[in-house]
Amino acid sequence: MASDASSAIDLQPRKNDAFPNPNVQVPVPPGYVPQQTPAMMPIPQRPLGCPPGLEYLTQIDQLLIHQKIELAEVILGWETCNKYLVKNTLGQQVFFVAEENDCCNRQFCGSLRSFILHVQDNMGQEVITLTRPLRCGGFCCPCCMQELEVQAPSGTPIGYVVQNWHPYLPKFTIQNERREAVLKLVGPCCSCKCCSDVNFEILSMDESINLGRISKQWTGFLREAFTDADNFGIKFPMDLDVKIKAVLLGACFLIDFMYFENNQKNN
Repeated sequence: MASDASSAIDLQPRKNDAFPNPNVQVPVPPGYVPQQTPAMMPIPQRPLGCPPGLEYLTQIDQLLIHQKIELAEVILGWETCNKYLVKNTLGQQVFFVAEENDCCNRQFCGSLRSFILHVQDNMGQEVITLTRPLRCGGFCCPCCMQELEVQAPSGTPIGYVVQNWHPYLPKFTIQNERREAVLKLVGPCCSCKCCSDVNFEILSMDESINLGRISKQWTGFLREAFTDADNFGIKFPMDLDVKIKAVLLGACFLIDFMYFENNQKNN
């Protein structure tokens, strides 16, 4: 399992291009134009008590998540490990996210599969680990609700996303590291909307105050029909606890797996 984890961590594309070795000369063919490295968010100063790597979130009230399109899924329908780019509103890369999983789990368990997501900063260091156990789905199984654990750094839980039973609404509770309920997350009764975004509202515990949202963004007919690669946006208060921001980021990936992972197969 350790080898699988190390391979997942090494999936970040061009992570060494931003900090190349000046002593290594690589020959290039005539007329070669090097690929542009993505703009990366500068590293802010880390406040006292902030887990390493989460200092990026102290200066952000919005995140954009882009899932990478895999040709094997488009052409063959073969489920591969998900990979995502997380950016700020300026288009600067904040995190790279890679799924760690085995082939049988992906193919036979589908969107219900257990997983570990490795969230890396722009230096290629793992700063957040997201873990989802394998559980049954469906509103008829209130004893098997979905749950996601968020660790930062790896091995240190900072929060949880817990699904709440409801006959027709997707509802979740955002918990801190002590498993105390902090926020509610409520989605629409139907997660399949054509030509429009699907919004999951971030609410206070009594659901009277709207504090932000997680939006699954409409990406066009072709992409929606032939891939399950999705785009998401997250908006939360700037002064929200940085650990809870990380938990909301984890909630975005759980929502993607639960409600949008099988778009290609369904279409």
